[in-house]
Amino acid sequence: MYELIKNPNVDWMGLKRGFILVSLVLLLLGGVSAFTRGFNLGIDFAGGTLVNVKFKEAPPPENRLREALAQQGIDPSKVVIQPISDPISGIKNEVLIRLPQREIGQKTGSPESELDVEKRAILAALNTFNPPSEVATKLDLNTISRDRLREVFLAEDPLRLIPGSGRAAAELEYTRYAEAIIQYRDREQGGLLRDLADLRAVQNVPTALLQWLPQRFFTGNAAMISAEIVGPQIGQELRQRAISVTLASLVGMLIYIAFRFEWVYGVAAVIAVFHDVLITLGIFSLVQKEISLNVVAALLTLVGYSVNDTIVVFDRIRENLRLRRREGLVKIVNDSINQTLSRTILTSGLTLLAVLALYLFGGEVLSGFSLALLVGIIVGTYSSIAIASPIMLWWQTWRSQRQARRPAARSKVAEAAPSRKERRATASR
Repeated sequence: MYELIKNPNVDWMGLKRGFILVSLVLLLLGGVSAFTRGFNLGIDFAGGTLVNVKFKEAPPPENRLREALAQQGIDPSKVVIQPISDPISGIKNEVLIRLPQREIGQKTGSPESELDVEKRAILAALNTFNPPSEVATKLDLNTISRDRLREVFLAEDPLRLIPGSGRAAAELEYTRYAEAIIQYRDREQGGLLRDLADLRAVQNVPTALLQWLPQRFFTGNAAMISAEIVGPQIGQELRQRAISVTLASLVGMLIYIAFRFEWVYGVAAVIAVFHDVLITLGIFSLVQKEISLNVVAALLTLVGYSVNDTIVVFDRIRENLRLRRREGLVKIVNDSINQTLSRTILTSGLTLLAVLALYLFGGEVLSGFSLALLVGIIVGTYSSIAIASPIMLWWQTWRSQRQARRPAARSKVAEAAPSRKERRATASR
């Protein structure tokens, strides 16, 4: 194997106090932040509505967006607005709007679903950024649905199909035209038409219908690209499952490592993994990065990656213990870490570069996932050397000292006990 560092001779166990101090500081900072500021739970866990809104130009200022949402009965202090940019073009004309969980059905008494009500509120808020003259007399083609567009076609009958071929035939024709226009808007234009003239590229739509559209429609300045909602019960269930899956993976690894090596190796590896996960979560709390199901997937990946690196070091320690029985355990541990150092740096370094590229260029959707992996790889590589190995060394040293004290204790007891002759003499007296 190619060695990046030739014959390293670092006293890693001599630095264990400094390593543990660094870990304690990071854990303390993360713990204080988690208790005081909490975690920025995503919609997967906290519940609520997540809406992706796209604008023709740059989004309006955040305070104007909050004011528009407040006019629709949404508490602006609980709304999270996050600008995002296209990962290819770099254009920043989209925002993610996360709304808090609301009991809309009970407040309004409406049979409509909560998502429909939230979407209507968002659309009404976005409508405030359109020219009032257009809003008063026309419909927004960027926010209209296919069924609503078909209904307008049937009501207006711009092609005069109903008198000639009947309502049933006209309904089929207008349904096909509405489908073609909406598909072009969503698939070809990314959900937002900049001008009605763009519809000239739509195939199988009569020119007369395209010429009539400006009389009843306009292209608004914003469109809702996607909307999803998670209820409080689903969010709570997802939180419980995420915790259960993580704990189950740790237990499984503990059993495997205990079977493969010794149970103390498994305990040391699991403690190191706990250390990695807690520090990663603490950093997420410090920077208030959103925790979603993608982040949980990254944490599980981190668990496997960290344990894999720890097993490589432990395997070399076990091999050296068989080959070098007369040498001290501290020297064997240091030599084992130094022997696997090049492999650790190469493996972790190349993975780190890939994850760094994913974080820089992967876009907002993968930002939390890649950040968790980025922090986890660094901390996981560090813990394999600075946490798992010292814990294993401490336990083995403590056990050796305990075993060495037992014969000495037995000899002292034997010396203190009276001999058989002395017991007979005492009895005769």
